Amino acid sequence: MHIHILGICGTFMGGLAIMAKQMGHHVTGSDQNVYPPMSTQLEEQGIALMKGYSPENLDPAPDLVVVGNAISRGNPEIEAVLNRGLAYTSGPQWLYCYVLKNSWVLAVAGTHGKTTTSSMLAWILESAGLKPGFLIGGVPLNFGLSARLGDGRFFIVEADEYDTAFFDKRSKFVHYRPRTTILNNLEFDHADIFPDLAAIQRQFHHLIRSIPGNGLIIAPETDKTLAEVLQMGCWTPVEKTTLEVNPENAVWRAALLAPDGSQFQLYHQGRPSGVVEWSLTGRHNVMNALSAIAAAHHAGVSPEEAAAALSMFKNVRRRLEVRARIDGITLYDDFAHHPTAIATTLEGLRARVDSARIIAVLEPRSNTMRMGVHADTLADSLKAADQSIIFQPEDLGWDAEQAIQGAEHISVCRSLDSIVERLAKDARPGDHLVFMSNGSFGGIHKKVEDALRAAM
Repeated sequence: MHIHILGICGTFMGGLAIMAKQMGHHVTGSDQNVYPPMSTQLEEQGIALMKGYSPENLDPAPDLVVVGNAISRGNPEIEAVLNRGLAYTSGPQWLYCYVLKNSWVLAVAGTHGKTTTSSMLAWILESAGLKPGFLIGGVPLNFGLSARLGDGRFFIVEADEYDTAFFDKRSKFVHYRPRTTILNNLEFDHADIFPDLAAIQRQFHHLIRSIPGNGLIIAPETDKTLAEVLQMGCWTPVEKTTLEVNPENAVWRAALLAPDGSQFQLYHQGRPSGVVEWSLTGRHNVMNALSAIAAAHHAGVSPEEAAAALSMFKNVRRRLEVRARIDGITLYDDFAHHPTAIATTLEGLRARVDSARIIAVLEPRSNTMRMGVHADTLADSLKAADQSIIFQPEDLGWDAEQAIQGAEHISVCRSLDSIVERLAKDARPGDHLVFMSNGSFGGIHKKVEDALRAAM
């Protein structure tokens, strides 16, 4: 079958392309932005890429067109698909019909931590010899790729609540029909498609409605927003996770053995069940680990096996990833783009580096951030850093200087060059520079690295 993918260079759609190729299909695709690393990964798989959208990309006519959710009516290629009467479907629907339908699906949903938790879960099952398939919105360092078919029995999918396609406004995750489901947390996000938190809760409840009675839901004990979703109706057993010392209902608990979360004792049903020692930091990552261990247990992996596997977990690219160390200055690349994720990432790093100076550099790039939805809470999310710089491009929809008024440790810069110049001048040995964005941030990491080396 010839499958043509619109929006192929997105992480999700690129992952579909790789799996379709592994299944023996002839795969082509088009995208407005064809650039590494996804373009390189796809080309290595022998997938033909077309830059830009054009009706000519559909010649000869493919058997099926898979449409990414970034594609809107008016796009010349989708208009040609409709006018010619070509068969088309969404990415999530294709994933279910061709990959998930006959697998035990383990879905990871929530506002934060989906990529990291999915990667942890995939590694635990891999370590147990279960050869899982997975589709993850990042690159787990243990695997070096974001998607694979596996042996067909277990499949882990990062279950995003964003909408499916221009013709299907349901959340992606309602298509997946998981047996095991992690609900990491729930906050307001994606303000470009959801009017309020209640609208997101409704979509999460649609997901819950699709989970079988002999399945499992895993959720944190203290998340009130998720509790409200479960109270709308739940027909599946729920296991809770916690870091609290005396949990009321939690089946899974962790006790920190190191303040930064780099070592913790795992408890299952109140019984010590292994110790995890790893390179990750932060209470949020310990909670992610609890969820992954619980989901793996549902698939037949013992807590002790899971704890041992996580001690060899290497994290995901762009999750507080060390990009360089220069004259005692450490540069990190981090994907955090929501105030909660920003805060927990910096708090985890603070617990690890103690009194060393942390300088956070933030690009408000997500649609929600650019709309200014979280502007009032941004300053508070940066308080674990000694100094913070917010990049304000010309087209940002709000005034960052007004939003941080009174926060003496935060400044605003309106050009990347000014940030680079300032960091090259002010950074000193022992500093930790954290660049936070869900995009490429204009290549600032390399620019700062080069500037620091030049100043040595």
